[in-house]
Amino acid sequence: MAKTVLGIIFGGKSTEYEVSCRSAYSVLENASKEKYDIVKIGVSRDGKWHVYRGPDEKIKDRSWINDTENLTKCFLSTDYGDHAVYETDKDGRVTRVPLDVVFPVMHGAYCEDGRLQGALDMSGIPYVGPGCASSAVCMDKAFTKLLLSNYGVPTAECVYVSRAELESDEDAVRSDVEEDLEYPVFVKPANSGSSVGITKVKEAKDLIPALKEAAKFDSKILVERAIVGREVEVAVIGNERPEALGCGEVIPGAEFYDYNDKYNDGKSVCVVPAKVRRSTWLNLKTLAEQIYSHLDCRGLSRVDFFVCDDEKTIVFNEINTLPGFTSISLYPQIAMSSGMKYSEVIDRLVALAFERREKESDE
Repeated sequence: MAKTVLGIIFGGKSTEYEVSCRSAYSVLENASKEKYDIVKIGVSRDGKWHVYRGPDEKIKDRSWINDTENLTKCFLSTDYGDHAVYETDKDGRVTRVPLDVVFPVMHGAYCEDGRLQGALDMSGIPYVGPGCASSAVCMDKAFTKLLLSNYGVPTAECVYVSRAELESDEDAVRSDVEEDLEYPVFVKPANSGSSVGITKVKEAKDLIPALKEAAKFDSKILVERAIVGREVEVAVIGNERPEALGCGEVIPGAEFYDYNDKYNDGKSVCVVPAKVRRSTWLNLKTLAEQIYSHLDCRGLSRVDFFVCDDEKTIVFNEINTLPGFTSISLYPQIAMSSGMKYSEVIDRLVALAFERREKESDE
């Protein structure tokens, strides 16, 4: 039986470039070589696409882009049904590289926010993860909260601030925030992941600097009431019938689970499965699957919550449509705790990508 040609896309024009490379390395190390012929497609920090044929370790340490002997420039065909990238060698010769399915192991802007998914939709290539509209909405924390509020999903109280408002009148922005919220608050870019640009603000004097920091990453900023609770994350898989596989708890090593705590300092602790009462897990499972459906997710997502008041209250935090797949990431850890091997998680996600494309072709 012929192998499936699986394109692994990694890197990208995102603040989460490094995380993407680490995630891609883990996927490459665990994807079945018996089932897949893998095409490694690296996107540089400046957005240039390449087919990479060098060692996986150079993806992990981000040195792949300097391995010119194993790099050729390429571009994605957006001719529907072509299902390929085209690479050009140093002599200008163009070669078609066919793809059966794509796993975009990418996070953040230009990767997880619907733009890449839109290009893949134009090509007709099956791909892992939610579609264009769902990805765009879920990436934008403000849109997500506004949509879920219509379904009565509990979320933290927040105030939306634009970069233009901040630049125009800092005092008015501070006044608006303090009229609706009490300190401490979290200040977040609306479109960002891995806790990039997030600051916990305890005093009024620190609010404007935190807003300016968030504004470096997005033109829309959220100021949220700080929730006191346990950070519990639920891994969901599936298409029209989502299944919550389990949950894990993050115990931050810093004051909150920021980028350094996630990927550099190594002081945070992840408990999988999370030690919650069965009744709490059933509530988390139901709510996570409902949110997944409300947001029209497909393939996979990780839904993050705060569990508060001795497990009496559950508050939605955010959703990640292409969660981290590094060796320490919660999504694969939770999936494996449910009984699947890492390779089986990849196989199921690939199968869901084919299932979704086939159904859309019939509509």
